[in-house]
Amino acid sequence: MPKLELLEAGADAPEFTVKNQAGEDVSLTDFRGQKVILYFYPKDNTPGCTKEACNLRDNHAVLTEQGFVVLGVSVDSEASHQKFIKKYDLPFALLADTEHDIVNKYKVWGEKSMYGRKYEGTYRVTYVIDENGKIEHVIPKVKAGEHTAQVLALYN
Repeated sequence: MPKLELLEAGADAPEFTVKNQAGEDVSLTDFRGQKVILYFYPKDNTPGCTKEACNLRDNHAVLTEQGFVVLGVSVDSEASHQKFIKKYDLPFALLADTEHDIVNKYKVWGEKSMYGRKYEGTYRVTYVIDENGKIEHVIPKVKAGEHTAQVLALYN
């Protein structure tokens, strides 16, 4: 994987407005006053992305008790997100970044490689955004099955 040049903690989180799985507009400003776990993942219904989403689902109550809102972002469509949420009973919104607006602003789109084949895709990266819209933490190497623990470790 090429070296990522991610946004840094302390920077203003780039604003966005995109559709969620229900076709509703969602903006980062909607969550002022709350901490946001903005997690980027490559694709709905793939093994690693499913493991990551289910880890966040299984720990969602703990995260919300600690004041976090969870938002997942991929370049999949609203319809794909709807199926993914329904299949795995996900309690949080998935944002359909089909125009690559958010993945580009947050610098998580780029060249990837699998089995020697190079392609463009979304990196598995999480930004934790504070109540004022500043990037508080960046998790550049998310472990799908331990994602919640990675987030909570930043605050303990």
